[in-house]
Amino acid sequence: MRLVSYRQNGVPGIGVMVDGESFVALPKAAPDLPHSLKALIEMEDGFGRAAQAAKGKKADLRFGEVQLDPVIPEPNAIWCLALNYKLHIEETGLTTSAKYPQIFLRMPCSQVGHLQPILCPDPAIARKYEYEGELAVIIGKGGRHIPVEKALDHVAGYSCYNEGSVREYQSYNRQFGLGKNFEQSGSFGPWLMTPDEFGDPSKHRIVTRVNGIERQNATTDLMVFDVPHLINYLSQGYFLRPGDVIVSGSPGS
Repeated sequence: MRLVSYRQNGVPGIGVMVDGESFVALPKAAPDLPHSLKALIEMEDGFGRAAQAAKGKKADLRFGEVQLDPVIPEPNAIWCLALNYKLHIEETGLTTSAKYPQIFLRMPCSQVGHLQPILCPDPAIARKYEYEGELAVIIGKGGRHIPVEKALDHVAGYSCYNEGSVREYQSYNRQFGLGKNFEQSGSFGPWLMTPDEFGDPSKHRIVTRVNGIERQNATTDLMVFDVPHLINYLSQGYFLRPGDVIVSGSPGS
C-alpha cells in the first residue's frame, strides 16, 4: 500500500494510491480515521483500516487537484546520515567512523512535499546548493534499545527524500546545522510505501535526476550502516517514536 499526505483547500488528508497519480481520499472513504498520516501510524491497525476503507474504490483525487505535503509533515525527529556510502566518502575526501554512524538533524520547515517548489538560497549568500537523493525510513512502532534482528519490525514504511544541502553553510563549522536546514530546501515524498510492498530495504536502487539528467545511481546495499543498524544505533540513546524519519544518506554523485 502507498499512502500520501495532502491538503485540499487547506484541509489535510490522507490518500491511498490507486496508480501513480490518483488516490482514494480517506476523509471521504473513512471519515472516522485520522486525517494525519502520523496519527494513522500511531493508531492500532490504522493501516489495515485504511486498506479496508479504500478496497475496491475508484480514485477520487489526483495530484494536480491537491497540494502534497511531506509524507510526515511534522515528525518528532528527522534523523539524517552523513557519509553513509563509500562512494560519497571517497568523493568528499572526508573521514568518518567505521563503527558509529554520523548523525545530524533536520527540521520540518526544511522540507516540502512532492511537486512543491524547493527554495534556492539567495545567490548573494550561497551558490553551492546541491541535491542528495536518499532512502527515507518512517518508524511505525516506537521503542528503545531495539535489537538489530527486530529493527525492521518497527518500520511503518519507506519513501524518497531529496536532502538538499547548502554547502557553504555546511562548511562554516563542525556541525552541518544551518547548511542542512535552509527553509524548504529539501523534499519528502511522494508517498509512504508499506514494508510488505517495498520489501528488503537493502535491495533497491536510488536514482536522482536533475532537469531530466541522471546525477545519482546506486544500490542501497552499498550503505556503510544499513537500516536495521541505524534503528538499533539511534534507539540506544533515544526512544524512537511513530512517525520519526531516518534519512539514510546520499550515495554520492
